[in-house]
Amino acid sequence: MTGVTGMTGVSGMSGKLYGVGLGPGDPDLMTVAAVRAIAAADVIAYHSARHGRSIARSIAAEHIREDHIEERLMYPLTVETTDHPGGYRGALNDFYEEASARLAAHLDAGRTVAVLAEGDPLFYGSYQHMHKRLAHRYETEVIPGVTSVSAAAARLGEPLCEAEEVLTIIPGTLPEDELTARLAATDSAVVMKLGRTFPAVRSALERAGRLEDARYVERAFMAGERTGALADVDPESVPYFSVAVLPSRIDAEAPASRETGGEVVVVGTGPAGAPWLTPESRGALVNADDLVGYTTYLDRVPVRPGQNRHGSDNKVESERAEFALDLARRGRRVAVVSGGDPGVFAMATAVLEVASEPAYADVPVRVLPGVTAANAAAAKAGAPLGHDYATISLSDRLKPWDVIAERLRAAAGADLVLALYNPGSKSRTHQVAAARELLLELRSPETPVVVARDVGGPEESVRVVTLKTLEPSEVDMRTLLLIGSSQTRAVERGDGRTIAWTPRRYG
Repeated sequence: MTGVTGMTGVSGMSGKLYGVGLGPGDPDLMTVAAVRAIAAADVIAYHSARHGRSIARSIAAEHIREDHIEERLMYPLTVETTDHPGGYRGALNDFYEEASARLAAHLDAGRTVAVLAEGDPLFYGSYQHMHKRLAHRYETEVIPGVTSVSAAAARLGEPLCEAEEVLTIIPGTLPEDELTARLAATDSAVVMKLGRTFPAVRSALERAGRLEDARYVERAFMAGERTGALADVDPESVPYFSVAVLPSRIDAEAPASRETGGEVVVVGTGPAGAPWLTPESRGALVNADDLVGYTTYLDRVPVRPGQNRHGSDNKVESERAEFALDLARRGRRVAVVSGGDPGVFAMATAVLEVASEPAYADVPVRVLPGVTAANAAAAKAGAPLGHDYATISLSDRLKPWDVIAERLRAAAGADLVLALYNPGSKSRTHQVAAARELLLELRSPETPVVVARDVGGPEESVRVVTLKTLEPSEVDMRTLLLIGSSQTRAVERGDGRTIAWTPRRYG
């Protein structure tokens, strides 16, 4: 029987709702629990397109009896165009409300209802819309099923993810830029919902540097199954029931056999590692064959099997740059790891300087930005860099103090906010005191000063003091100072926290 509602139930009690996962398509991959739930049901419900055929029903067909009541839940539209006043989403919402009401009528009559779902009921499935509307009202049981993700990996015969690798499930309907960022930033991935989204997905894989790793699986465990390298697939031939897979790269093909050449990517990790990484930087670290950098910064990057790590002291920047470029010249993908932004008192300059030598003229070099220490400290304190500012390093290891003092006077005279990097260390103890005295000649003693230490780290401390109360002995190499201009304001909030900001309008 099909589409029967309002019949008298066998009991005055409400019936039970089953969300039945059927697996990827082969009836042999249905679970015993799924078969039992169908057998126990009075009503078999399934979604279908307007042509009336249902993949879910075809998978479970041999278990559907003549005495089962069948509820075909037919979608009112197949493309995202409709004259519904609520648009495509509004039309679907009305459909789900009507479909759930039909099922509720059976449940109220005491019947057991099994809603069939390809794959797993709560994984990109139509059942979940019934579940959200009915599960809080009726006894409900969800029978998990083999997902298309697991089916695709099984058909490829390649591990999906291993050890500490991260698997990302991505709908292909995302904008291409978003697809690119997520594909670049993960170890393994499965992109769902291909079909008309395939050209954008392929382009995103290429932009993320992952196209050569990508696999294609169509109709896994169904008639017409197809697998292969995604780069070889004709976009016009791709149906909705297909996925793109980036399998595990542990024990994958050795870099020496890679078709593309090596390169150096200088990556900014931000002030404290993972939470501050951009997706592009995360992707460069994931995709590298070799990581090169100051050991403290390398420690921020997770260890990945098959990836080589080359740590060194923070005083050998030129040697580190040359080593990275030599690796790239031999075909390796090298990420030079830098703290903050690599172009701000960091490794980008060292790499580009060496890369400008004739021997490395043909080695590709890219610089990826990172959150600077100044921007991170400013955000924690409020918005002290809201107007013009100057960035100055107080380290006199690479330039004399006279030059630093001259630049401090010039910037202070121009009434710029100052972001002071490298203010002190065990071997440099006089710079902060000297800078403070110099600035007091040109700035009010009440000028707000942000003292930011270990921003993003376990010992983070961000305080707003004044120029006259700044204590040089409390400043070390892990501290960054933001010296306000004449316009910078500091205000205590209701929670007792003092914030600082510099107005964009100049008084």
